[in-house]
Amino acid sequence: MPTSPSSSAHAARRAVANRLREIRRDAGLSAKQVAELTGWYQSKVSRLENAVTPPSDEDVRAWCRACNADGMAADLIAATRSADSAYIEWRRLQRTGLRRLQESYIPLFDRTRVFRIYCSNVVPGLLQTDGYATALLGSIAAFRETPNDVSAAVAARMERSQVIREGGHRFVLLVEEAVLRHRVGGAEVMAGQLGYLLSIMALPSVSLGVIPFSADRRMWMLETFSVYDEEQAQVELLTAQVNVTAPSEVAQYLKAFGEFSKLAVYGAPARACITAAIDALG
Repeated sequence: MPTSPSSSAHAARRAVANRLREIRRDAGLSAKQVAELTGWYQSKVSRLENAVTPPSDEDVRAWCRACNADGMAADLIAATRSADSAYIEWRRLQRTGLRRLQESYIPLFDRTRVFRIYCSNVVPGLLQTDGYATALLGSIAAFRETPNDVSAAVAARMERSQVIREGGHRFVLLVEEAVLRHRVGGAEVMAGQLGYLLSIMALPSVSLGVIPFSADRRMWMLETFSVYDEEQAQVELLTAQVNVTAPSEVAQYLKAFGEFSKLAVYGAPARACITAAIDALG
């Protein structure tokens, strides 16, 4: 059975909670005494120590003051913020619209040498045309009721996608054949998008594989995910973006990507899948 992609986030929050407990015990204090020194209910101390409630920056400072461990506050706050970034709800990322989120990926894209991207639902963002991106981001903005900055967001996505034509990067992308058949933006937009996929396959830095409907599945379909070098994986859920950095979990995504690679077809067979999808548009 698939494991929860938010487990890295939970583990990071649990590590912070465990560190709070260790600091309290090292100070020789009970949970009740920490509650008295901070002016909190004892139930709050319990929630913080059991990772039920993530601590705010001020919570961490108050805890460390109570335990006479002020010097540990800065590192613990940094760890808390790192845990917060492991599982981020889209409504938080997109609260001011979609453009800033598109732009936020640029530093990650610039430093990544090898991109491994698996998509089970839509064309990978790096390979999207202007028309496809406009239709897709428009539907996302409408569904999530974000400020409508779709035009600016599409422009930012097109700009960041230029990394695919720069030197020093390699792109290994896999899509389920269903991605080629989902009509995002209508037949005309899809025809343009599929045609672009055919052209982008000619780039020496790009390997595009298609997992055909007829593949003998040895690996079940997963949520869309990307692995950047071998350092970080990002998983796209309906409600949140999950950033996976635990080496053991990144290794699982690399293993899954390897299994998907074995199911995919490349070159002429992949182009045949794309051409068949174009023909099916009528």
